[in-house]
Amino acid sequence: MDLNLFFALLGGLLVLAFVANRLVHYTGVPDVLVLMATGVLIGPVLHLVKPELFQGVTHGFGSLALMLILFEGGLDLKIREILRHFAGGFFLSIFSFALSALGTAVVCRMALHFAWIPALLVGAVLGCISSSILLPVLQQVKLRREVKVILLVEASLGDAIAVLAVSTLLDLAAGGVASPRAIVIHLTLSLLIAVAAGVAAGFLWARLLPVLSEQRFWHVLTFAAVLLVYSGVHAARGNELVGVLVFGLALSNFPYARRRVHLDEGVKGSDWFSEVPVKPEHAPSMEHHQAQMLTFHGELAFLIRTFFFVLLGSLVELSGLRRNAVLALGCFGALFLARWIAVQSGRLAWRRVTSEERELMIWFLPRGLITAVLGIRVLEGRGAEFEFLPSLAFAIILLTNLVLLVGTLRARRIASKTTSEISSIDSETLTSDSIA
Repeated sequence: MDLNLFFALLGGLLVLAFVANRLVHYTGVPDVLVLMATGVLIGPVLHLVKPELFQGVTHGFGSLALMLILFEGGLDLKIREILRHFAGGFFLSIFSFALSALGTAVVCRMALHFAWIPALLVGAVLGCISSSILLPVLQQVKLRREVKVILLVEASLGDAIAVLAVSTLLDLAAGGVASPRAIVIHLTLSLLIAVAAGVAAGFLWARLLPVLSEQRFWHVLTFAAVLLVYSGVHAARGNELVGVLVFGLALSNFPYARRRVHLDEGVKGSDWFSEVPVKPEHAPSMEHHQAQMLTFHGELAFLIRTFFFVLLGSLVELSGLRRNAVLALGCFGALFLARWIAVQSGRLAWRRVTSEERELMIWFLPRGLITAVLGIRVLEGRGAEFEFLPSLAFAIILLTNLVLLVGTLRARRIASKTTSEISSIDSETLTSDSIA
């Protein structure tokens, strides 16, 4: 490709990604649909990009984007809210993933005549909703904070659960130990290692921030710490994505933890859980550092995520999409049914959620970055048997994001209806007061 054309294409993609991201607020169309459609246009349709040049880096791009998005999500979480709504989000994450994976596995056994382990591998790849797509959408739609936090917990845990499930099933497919007890022990140790490493790294980095933040390029150093946490947890056989998420969570909530255990008794500092944080007199506040980190890592994640979804679209084989259309529709039907059952079964876990909010939670089932990354990982690990999986993952991402679009439009309609009802009640109250 001509170098000038490459730079022009690069600049155009970034402008398109920015515009698509801004238009989510007005149109409700997830920007991932625009990015994947652009990739299909410049790849299989116009042949401006040769897909074979990028096949080796797609997995790396996806893992890096997922890592940054989870770290950013951890920075933006508050422990008090997580603990308050953890049970509802945990239930939805586990139950929805289990039903989705099992339903998809049944479809694959019937359509492809797979054994249970390969069928469950496909189910695990397609089973979890995508935090990389849901988090930006939750920032745009008008939902009660309680519902948003439940969905946020589900999405954050879902990525980690899917990685654990796929890793375990790949080990089993390769001849690993299939004992349920061994699987439970492996999963538990993986999570404990990730949480311990993430908490330790977060506390350590929070202590270093007051010194490091006075230096140039300290954001790059924090990015290096994220990469080291990811690699270190992976080397220790922990769940690297959970480690990164906990790293961001511990880093952002460290001032609160110090105050709780009276390490900063009598010292003025920032309390991230108060509406008006207390700022120190002679140093930048931790809240200021958090805002800067969120901005830097958010923009970095946006850049990498843009390239990943465009690359994913350019790598799609249109013939593969046509060949797997029936399978994709069957898997999508299983995913939607599993989502409906999981949400309706969770009434006891979130009693204050209304029927309209439960309906919206059903529509919010997008697949995205983690689905594509795990699909590529399974293909690399199992070979020709799963050649159909990238095309199937693309189709499922497309279908579930179209359903998400329906959900965002419904959320707007419900929000406008609620606003008009409140205005009507206020008008009636004013009228009755004036008559009185």
